[in-house]
Amino acid sequence: MIRVLVVDDSGFMRLALKRIIEADGDLRVVGEAANGATALELAAQLRPDIVALDVEMPGMDGLEVTERLMQLPAPPAIVMVSHHTRDGSEAALAALARGAADYLWKGSALSGLDLGQIDRELRGRLRHWAGQRARARTEGESPAAAPLPLPVLDPPPALPPLRRLGACDVLLLGASTGGPDAVAEFLGGAGVLPVPCLVAQHMPADLGPDFVRHLARRSGLTVRLGERGLHPAAGEIVVLPGGTDGHLARAADGGFLLRLAAGPGPVHPSVDLLFQSAALVARRAMAVVLTGMGRDGAAAAAALAARGALLLAQTPDSCVVAGMPVAFAEAARAHGAEVELATPTALGRRAARLLAR
Repeated sequence: MIRVLVVDDSGFMRLALKRIIEADGDLRVVGEAANGATALELAAQLRPDIVALDVEMPGMDGLEVTERLMQLPAPPAIVMVSHHTRDGSEAALAALARGAADYLWKGSALSGLDLGQIDRELRGRLRHWAGQRARARTEGESPAAAPLPLPVLDPPPALPPLRRLGACDVLLLGASTGGPDAVAEFLGGAGVLPVPCLVAQHMPADLGPDFVRHLARRSGLTVRLGERGLHPAAGEIVVLPGGTDGHLARAADGGFLLRLAAGPGPVHPSVDLLFQSAALVARRAMAVVLTGMGRDGAAAAAALAARGALLLAQTPDSCVVAGMPVAFAEAARAHGAEVELATPTALGRRAARLLAR
């Protein structure tokens, strides 16, 4: 049974959401809150698997509640259900940046409140994200994971014979929970790069165009949404579309070719699939893992390490959730690779210096 906490300042909406959520019998509303303070109390007391959370509420709004929920030792998954979380809205991006897993718009193009749409979509999203959070907990992931020691930025020891060294020709970014702001901070610190940059940020299928605008506005860089057959250019930031995965291949002219196809994993775009493809075709890749729940990216660490990739990860204490960068760093070090850790802005500056060599 999936345990759900409903948070909305409208009594009518709380009743409607409860009926919608419990319609199939596998989800149960274990608590209801009309404001943020009560939501935090009930979340700590009831420990729900997932929270259906409104944005606009008296006092503490849903964005602040999200941020505080993510500070709990074992935070629930969060799905925003609000009139403000229309696809690509600032509120939707802000919610994802603070740790929400997904969002659902209460309205529609034809009416102010569309309970039919909520009925069609909400239960499936709650099941999916509650399952994702349960798997992360089983793997021992936690935002309170012990920080890794900061590495010494000296040259690494002699590399094994399997590694292919040379100048980096592609930069890869992977992120999930809290990623929208972290990716923007990294790009702002990096500036215009001499290689193409590809971003795998876990996100819903429809968010890509607005995430691109968010990154372009925050960083001042050229950012575009990835398309099948795209040739990423130096200095260009390519965001993989939500809901699918991206793979790099070599183009006939010696550059890169982007292929799009959903892989078998539970999250998309998959960081592992992007990183593994780059390990196979890049002369030398630079891979960066930022804040995120789970272990996406860690499975690719061995392939990247074997080919002498430059590896960077966000410091745990600067993450919304530290699971992904911690898992990536541990996996890379287990295969003899050095991993540099810093805040997103500092990582961006470091990446720019390394790529300029």
